[in-house]
Amino acid sequence: MVDILTQLQGLVGVALVLLLCWSISENRKGRPSWRWIALALAAQLLLALLIVRVPAIWDAVTLANHAVSAIERATLVGSSYMFGYLGGAPLPFALPEGTQPPLVIAFQILPLIIVFSAISALLWHWGVLRRAIAGIDWALRRALGVSGEVGLAGGATMFLGVVETPLVLRGALSRMSRADLFAAMSLIMATISGALLILYATTLSKVLPDAIGHMIAASLISLPAAILVARLMVPGEASPSTSGALDEGELRYDSSIDAIVRGTADGMQLFLAVIGVIIVVFALVNLVDQMLALLPLVEGQPVTLRRAFGWLLAPLMWALGVPWDQAPAAGALMGTKAILNEYVAYLDLSNVPADALNGRGLLITTYALCGVANLASVGLLISTIGTLAPERRAEVAGLGIKSWIAGNAASALTGAMVGLVTPV
Repeated sequence: MVDILTQLQGLVGVALVLLLCWSISENRKGRPSWRWIALALAAQLLLALLIVRVPAIWDAVTLANHAVSAIERATLVGSSYMFGYLGGAPLPFALPEGTQPPLVIAFQILPLIIVFSAISALLWHWGVLRRAIAGIDWALRRALGVSGEVGLAGGATMFLGVVETPLVLRGALSRMSRADLFAAMSLIMATISGALLILYATTLSKVLPDAIGHMIAASLISLPAAILVARLMVPGEASPSTSGALDEGELRYDSSIDAIVRGTADGMQLFLAVIGVIIVVFALVNLVDQMLALLPLVEGQPVTLRRAFGWLLAPLMWALGVPWDQAPAAGALMGTKAILNEYVAYLDLSNVPADALNGRGLLITTYALCGVANLASVGLLISTIGTLAPERRAEVAGLGIKSWIAGNAASALTGAMVGLVTPV
C-alpha cells in the first residue's frame, strides 16, 4: 500500500502545478475544456511510458549515446591539440598515485557546444533538421490541435536555442495570436537545444547512465506540458493559419562550408556566454552566501542560498515524487535552475553525495531541471522577439515572467510524469 501511494505521489504535483497555472490565468473562465486538458496530460503520460518503459523505444532513443560519444572523442582531439593537457591531452608530468587527471570544464566539456553547433548548422543546411522539425510540428498539430505556428515552435525548440527558434518563426511573429505567441515562448522555456542537451548529458554521465537519452526524453515529454500550462495561463484563440510555414531567414546557408563556419561562430558565442554566465552566477551566489553567513547558524551550519532554495522548494519536489528526506536537496537544485542557471544546477547534481538522491529521486530531479526557464533566458527571449517583431515588444515583455513560470511548471509536470512511470 505504501509503495502504491509513493508511486502515485506525483499526482499531487500534477494537480498543484495545474492549479497554480489556472489561478494566475489571464482568463480563468476561458480555460481549455476538461477533455482537452485530459488529452494533453494523457499525451505526456503516454510519451513517458513509451520512452522510459518500452525497451525497444528506449534502446532507439539511447542510440544517440553512441553519436554523442563519437562527438565527445572528436571534440577532445581538437581541444587537446589547442589547449594541451588542459584540453584533455596526456599530462606532461606524473600524478601522485591514486589521483585523477584534472577536469577543466572550459577546455574539455564546453567545446562540445562549438562542435555540435557546427554539426547542427550542417544538418540544417542539408535539410535533416528541417524535416525533423516538420515531423514534430505535424505530430503536435494532430495530437493537440494546435496551430501550425505553435507546432513549428515545438519542433524547432527541440533542436534550436532561445535565439534561433524565434528566427524560424520570424514570418509569423507579427500575426500570431497572443495565446499562440505565449505558447511558443513557453515551449522555448520548457526545453533545451541540441547543443545544450549534449553538454548537460555529458555533465551528468558519471551519475546518470544513458544521460543523453533522458535529456531527449525530457524535452519530448515537456512539449505537451508546455502547451498545456500555456493554454491555462493565457487562453485565447489560435492563430488564423493552420499549418506552420518554416521561415529560414537568417538560418539559410550558402554552402556546407558556410554552414560549418557560421555554425562554429554561433557556437563560439554560446561557448563564451556559458563561461561568462557560470563565472557570474558562482560569484553572485558566493556574495549572497557571504551575506547570509551573518545570520545565526541553523542546525549548526550557516544559511546558504542553496539551503534556502531547498527549504522553500522541498514541498514542491516532494509533490513531484521525490522522497521527503531527499526533497531539500532536490529543491536546492530546482531553485538554482529557476533563478540562476540550469547548467549550474546540473553541475551541482553531478556532484551531489551518492546518498542525497536515490535512483528514482535522481530521475525526477533530472527531468524537472531540463529546461532553460531562468531569468537570464527571459531577457534573451524578450530581446530576440522584440527585435524580430518590434511592434510586439511591449506585449512580449509583459509575457516574459509568465513564460518563465510556464517553463518551470512544464518541467515540473515532466518530472512528476516520470515519477509516475518509474517503479518505486
